[in-house]
Amino acid sequence: MMDSILVTGASGFIGSFIVEEALERGFSTWAGVRQSSSRKYLQDSDINFIDLDYKHPDTLRKQLAQHAAEQGAFTYIVHCAGVTKCADKRDFERVNYQQTRNLVEALKETGLTPKLFVFISTLSVFGPIHEEDYQPITEKDEPQPNTAYGKSKLKAEQFLQAVPDFPYAILRPTGVYGPREKDYFLMVKSIQQHTDFSVGYKRQDITFVYVKDIVQAVFLCISKGVSRRAFFLTDGKVYQSRTFSNLIIRELKARKVLRICAPLWVLKVVSVIAEWWAKMRHTTSTLNTDKYRIMKQRNWRCDITPTIEELGYQPQYQLDKGVKETIAWYKEEGWL
Repeated sequence: MMDSILVTGASGFIGSFIVEEALERGFSTWAGVRQSSSRKYLQDSDINFIDLDYKHPDTLRKQLAQHAAEQGAFTYIVHCAGVTKCADKRDFERVNYQQTRNLVEALKETGLTPKLFVFISTLSVFGPIHEEDYQPITEKDEPQPNTAYGKSKLKAEQFLQAVPDFPYAILRPTGVYGPREKDYFLMVKSIQQHTDFSVGYKRQDITFVYVKDIVQAVFLCISKGVSRRAFFLTDGKVYQSRTFSNLIIRELKARKVLRICAPLWVLKVVSVIAEWWAKMRHTTSTLNTDKYRIMKQRNWRCDITPTIEELGYQPQYQLDKGVKETIAWYKEEGWL
């Protein structure tokens, strides 16, 4: 029988790309999606779908046991499901931590532990450290997350690390961009409309990783058989705050772009108002206090040497190549 793989959060930006690569590699591929989730990027007829109830452990155990009896246990699981913005900050912990815990405990209790459980985390678990000397963040540094998102992901990481003999690999990508991504798209749209916003006057070192390089890392973890390790993911370069917008301007051939650099206190005020307004409307806002703290952070350098040496990871997309492909996709899909 072919190896099977479950990709949770498969309808999302990163998850949908992992599903595509799993199919390409010949896995029996299961996309974990809710009934209400869009399947726009999950159209391949070879995709199998499953809707797991991460909220309720008893139901989840029964679902996993039934699936194993009918289809066999999942050989690999890539856990992408999670939230990056919430109307209620308590939802970060409920989804990113507690539901991850529910899934892992259900796998253990039913005897269905996979060969490898790949957890998609974030560089934000480390928070604003080395802000004065701009040294790369390393795995030996003490995490100091200052966002609800980062704290929830760190708590999930710490839970995984505390489960005896559980075969996990944690991936900590920096800013992820690429086709289908919506937050960076807002920046692209703003530049198309001749305005480029930036915040803060202090030096900011930024790192990026293209979505397909995350996919590469996921399957390197699987093929290399790593276990109980965590890895940072970037494209290996460090950029200044204007580099990304300059590349967007070049690809859009935008002219007469007004550059506005606002002080951080302005961003904070706007973020608080946007978050309050979204909460009143029972929705989420791209700009919020968590996002403010992320944009305020000045040092996003991190050391990917272990990722390169242990996984054989070699980034395929530098920022100019990634931005070019992303903008082309936005145009082809009519987003621009």
